[in-house]
Amino acid sequence: MRQRVSNQKRAFAKSLRRRSTQAELVLWRLLRGRRFADAKFRRQVPIGSWVVDFVSFERRLIVEADGGQLNESKVDAYRDRDLAARGFQVLRYWNNDVLARPQSVLEHLAAAIANSPSPGFAPCGAQPPSPTRGEGKRAHGDG
Repeated sequence: MRQRVSNQKRAFAKSLRRRSTQAELVLWRLLRGRRFADAKFRRQVPIGSWVVDFVSFERRLIVEADGGQLNESKVDAYRDRDLAARGFQVLRYWNNDVLARPQSVLEHLAAAIANSPSPGFAPCGAQPPSPTRGEGKRAHGDG
């Protein structure tokens, strides 16, 4: 089920893409175009009340590049709980780790992707496969 995103929220996400931090740019170069673990990532995407740095909808995975000011805040804890309730796993990496040790960040991210739902996985509350669109199997084994 797709959520409706206000024009204001969409414009805000677009402005964040234009003023990405150095760490976000490094991560985007590594993640874009299915370059990493064949996972499709999008950047600065509105989800609920939030705009996340990077998201793979097929893997239900959110990647955040954080400076020290965001670490362990109550808002981040609430945000992570809300995103988890929406079926996402949130991974946070310090900006200086992304810049100084990108390989270790990618190794950690690879392990998370390996343990994430495979593409096509439908989380709880998702729409069941539609036989009219050729999805799923027919009931009673005849299909």
